[in-house]
Amino acid sequence: LWNQEKSRFTKASFRKNYSNYAVPQNDIKDYSDFGIIKPEISKILGLKEPLQHIQIDDKDEIKYTGEQLSPHWIYKNFGIMGNAVAAFIGECEVNLSHMVDIEDVVNNEPIYSKKMLNIIVEDFNSTLVEMVYKQRLLVTITKELIEKKHPEINIRRNGDDLFINNKKLSVSIATKSITSTLIHFGLNIISDGAPVSAADLTEDALITDIKQFALEILSYYKEEVKDIELAATKVRGVTE
Repeated sequence: LWNQEKSRFTKASFRKNYSNYAVPQNDIKDYSDFGIIKPEISKILGLKEPLQHIQIDDKDEIKYTGEQLSPHWIYKNFGIMGNAVAAFIGECEVNLSHMVDIEDVVNNEPIYSKKMLNIIVEDFNSTLVEMVYKQRLLVTITKELIEKKHPEINIRRNGDDLFINNKKLSVSIATKSITSTLIHFGLNIISDGAPVSAADLTEDALITDIKQFALEILSYYKEEVKDIELAATKVRGVTE
């Protein structure tokens, strides 16, 4: 499609008529000002849409109940279609009826936090195992950001959980829906009332600006995923 249209138009007329189309990488040197990727042309050219992320709104709190871990929840609530990661603040109360982690159901361990930073990731290209890898990546990114800000803090990761001074800072799960794979990652902002010995971002991790911290996590995760996908495209296949 690109080669056919490029031969029919001058650069000026292409700008006028096709400025919404994406430009293949090998032609960007000549048509760099046309490099705007739109979903409809991305599909034709076989391009992947980049992972999106949105700013959180800490004024309109959303209670996390487990129902938010469902396909297209980000699209329906924040208007972002496709692979996406979103964050919001609110109370967290997940009863056993909405629990995804079967181990927690068997052990009769519901989740509660008076105030939590919640991150939802939806991915339409990953298997469940790949999504578990991305879940661990998200948790590790958060740990590294806290360590960078406050190296004196004793924070450790155990699987997909974070602990500060052996108190549980986070909850997390990765699962699969009928159309996508999903992650929920929650970090206590206020640990009062938690059913386990819990740490929180404000007193234990010394995070004063929760919204800015959330944006740092989302941006770091987005860039890591983007870099992983890029790394997979720049290698030569090998044989015996």
